[in-house]
Amino acid sequence: MNIDKATLINLLKEISDQGEIKPTDIPCVDLYMDQVTTLFDDKLKASKRYETDKILTKTMINNYTKDKLLTPIKGKKYNKNQIILLVLIYNLKQTLSINDIGQLLSPLIDTLDENNKSENLDSIYSAFLNLQKKDVEIFMEDSLKKFESIEDELSQFNSSNAELSKLLLTIFMLVDSANLQKRMAERLIDNYFSPKDK
Repeated sequence: MNIDKATLINLLKEISDQGEIKPTDIPCVDLYMDQVTTLFDDKLKASKRYETDKILTKTMINNYTKDKLLTPIKGKKYNKNQIILLVLIYNLKQTLSINDIGQLLSPLIDTLDENNKSENLDSIYSAFLNLQKKDVEIFMEDSLKKFESIEDELSQFNSSNAELSKLLLTIFMLVDSANLQKRMAERLIDNYFSPKDK
């Protein structure tokens, strides 16, 4: 149960390679649902917590369509923009409710024309991938600073089980940061994306 700085660095490196679906990974031709789920499984398998976890299933895709998180499918095939929306949904659903995701993606979906084309969606998605890489670096630096703060805090009092205390506080602080970020995202959605009559 010993956690030290070197162990933390190794864990951070391990989770920093979460996989991604780059715009160049999405074929120019439309894909059937099985091809879409295979693409997600291949490219995002590193983000699974357990080997048996599902990245994307047919049921999920159908539910996203019913919830109007995706534009209607033509000929049982998914185009590049629909696949980009699925990647965004995959990332967002880790933290946000389906209702919040719908409010957030609605302006993007509204920019798609009848052929599901939008330059805005491509640009936002590419920027998101770039920022995601930078965010991993910031997260790693921030986590190490928090870990050092935890060690400093623990040195101030006598703990009968310092290693357990260090591990617990590390998890508590990570969850606290995640909660703060989630609440900030929800506040932005409530202030800028929610219907005004609420």
